[in-house]
Amino acid sequence: MRPSILYPLFAPVGTLKGLGPKLGRLAEKLAGPHVVDLLWHLPTGLIDRHFAPKVAEAPDGRICTLTVRIDQHLVPPSTRQPYRVLASDESGTIELAYFRGRADWLGKLLPIGAEMVVSGRVEWFNGRPQIVHPDHVSPAEAAGQVEMVEPVYPLTAGLTPKTLRKAVLSAVAAAPDLPEWLDPHWLQRRAWPSWRESVRLAHSPGDEAAVDAMAPARARLAFDELLANQLALALVREHQRRISGRAVAGHGELRAAVLASLPFAPTGAQLRAVAEIETDMASDRRMLRLLQGDVGSGKTLVALLAMLNAVEAGGQAALMAPTEILARQHHDTLAPLAAAAGVEVAVLTSRDKGKARAALLERLAEGRIGILVGTHALFQEDVAFRDLALAVIDEQHRFGVHQRLQLSAKGRAVDILVMTATPIPRTLTLTAYGDMDVSRLTEKPPGRQPVVTRTIALDRLGDVVSGVARKVAEGARAYWVCPLVEESEQVDIAAATDRYAHLREVFGARVGLVHGKMKAAEKDAVMAAFAEGALDVLVATTVIEVGVDVPAATVMVIEHAERFGLAQLHQLRGRVGRGTGASTCLLLFDQPLGETARSRLAIMRDTEDGFRIAEEDLKLRGAGEVLGTRQSGMPEFRLADLAHHSELLEVARDDARLVLERDPELKSPRGEALRTLLYLFERDQAVRYLRSG
Repeated sequence: MRPSILYPLFAPVGTLKGLGPKLGRLAEKLAGPHVVDLLWHLPTGLIDRHFAPKVAEAPDGRICTLTVRIDQHLVPPSTRQPYRVLASDESGTIELAYFRGRADWLGKLLPIGAEMVVSGRVEWFNGRPQIVHPDHVSPAEAAGQVEMVEPVYPLTAGLTPKTLRKAVLSAVAAAPDLPEWLDPHWLQRRAWPSWRESVRLAHSPGDEAAVDAMAPARARLAFDELLANQLALALVREHQRRISGRAVAGHGELRAAVLASLPFAPTGAQLRAVAEIETDMASDRRMLRLLQGDVGSGKTLVALLAMLNAVEAGGQAALMAPTEILARQHHDTLAPLAAAAGVEVAVLTSRDKGKARAALLERLAEGRIGILVGTHALFQEDVAFRDLALAVIDEQHRFGVHQRLQLSAKGRAVDILVMTATPIPRTLTLTAYGDMDVSRLTEKPPGRQPVVTRTIALDRLGDVVSGVARKVAEGARAYWVCPLVEESEQVDIAAATDRYAHLREVFGARVGLVHGKMKAAEKDAVMAAFAEGALDVLVATTVIEVGVDVPAATVMVIEHAERFGLAQLHQLRGRVGRGTGASTCLLLFDQPLGETARSRLAIMRDTEDGFRIAEEDLKLRGAGEVLGTRQSGMPEFRLADLAHHSELLEVARDDARLVLERDPELKSPRGEALRTLLYLFERDQAVRYLRSG
């Protein structure tokens, strides 16, 4: 149950002064349904109204606060022209212009002869200063009511700055004095205000510095949000750990047989990851581990060794991939390796039907299939394992947590290994996967060639086509990636279909095309033809981004590279450099390049280190976009900005761990305050995981 002290903050936003049902709906669309959501809707800048010159000295384009006498109202002959009010001081005259202004309302607002304080942006027009729709107008004796430093908020159509500001101030007034949940020494060291004072200061910034992400009030609120996030993840993790697991430890013979059959030795990073996984599986707690490895770092071998450990112990393993292409590719990679150990690997997708599917399910239920690879088809009710001990999930950000649970429900105390080839910055790993242990593969397997990356302006397209033709003549295969399937009016991009037609004129029938609107079987047939060497050039949209493995492909052309995110460019580049041949990636860009696009392409040119690229991506684009927040289950922060607050995140994680070590049930006075914090940031689920409730 939410503590009663928070009730005022979780009242509907429409109950605030000055909103009502209609404006309340707009405020909800802008910030969220509750009063507290307006507290989290922080200003992004401010307007300083302190500058108060004489009329004749008011500069063009500057916000000025003027004290003037109202001289004359000029009523327009039609509503298409503005209503003008002339006002003056001893230095000169200024015009106040109102479009669609009503004479009765303006007559009361600006009575002739009255001395008024007027604030707004001055514009000089035909040798005379004017203010169109002044922001503030009040009688001179009430000048103190003008907010001299006014915060600027993001808005939505239909909601004026004045209305929103009134509602925000009313939300701030409703904020109760909450018990302090921060460690007193930490609070003192940072010289941060209390929670309530932080809310007040964040919404009444006195100067530009107060709008900065690291200003004391803002940093405090960001830390509160990060602490709620880390505490919630730590509670979920503790809850997971309390669900009893089972010890899974194999005899090692199958793994030894596979390692002996390899033409190369595993890297140090692979061996470390395997050891961490084996330790987890051998313990009687359930494993929940994230295996992060850049494209081509050898995650598949690590996963296979983990799955063979389960098979050696008498169990079975499953590997789930997000697409059919990936599932079949994993199967084709794993089956010959597992064959060296005499273990059967099968593949199951929604394409499998009839007798063949029934026979496969029978062998699975009897335990004759040691490893099953598949797509979402693995969740189907009639898919039954004899004893599923380990589930491996590839490209975790394509699946939600509930799917992780669905798969683990197919067995008894199933260990879970999650893999991703999307290098995730450390800060994001903490916020999104804080409930998991993490292994990182940071080395490339032996024999992998570096990829030379070049940036080329699109107006040199002819040279690029000639260069690709030369490479193809030498026996190379090339990918050519375009961002859109067909022309769209808004975005003038060389569409994949057009580029395919163009390249066919050069390369003839040895060009293939794949895009997202094709049927899976069609797509697979084209991919297979490219992999087998029947096609030299594959024109594609980003459907080839994840996991396609054609070692003979050594050229990657990405058209309009400036339109892609860093992580996506890195994934696409990872499609080449998978064999022993030297590989090239050409990034074609359109002029002129914006600052962010230029930085992005420079980073791609300078490094192949996916983790460094991910960190840079976070700086350039912010957390929400790095993984595409909505699809990835990433938390969305309202107050914390991971590009600025990563150091606070580390402290929040350590603090959350320490709290739960000392006070696992949050029963102490600080523990009780931390429960309030969890409810404040709507982490109600985490509170339920506490042993006592």
